[in-house]
Amino acid sequence: MNKPVLTVLFRDYCSLCHAMVAALEAYPGRAGFDMQIVDVDADPMLEEKWGEWVPVLLAGDQEICHYHLDTAALDAHLAVFG
Repeated sequence: MNKPVLTVLFRDYCSLCHAMVAALEAYPGRAGFDMQIVDVDADPMLEEKWGEWVPVLLAGDQEICHYHLDTAALDAHLAVFG
């Protein structure tokens, strides 16, 4: 089974964004998912939709959490993948 891909909508100057990426990189279940980082300001549609909520952790179009890593929500999402 393929690992889920999680997307972090990110801004380089955002300390919360850096904190969420660091938390995901240190996450005990890190081997269970791949992570991509997307600059929200590089895409006007993403910026319009998510700009005030950054950082946002997404699985496809589904929001897992924003501002801070919610490990319970992430665990619940990853449990689907076994």
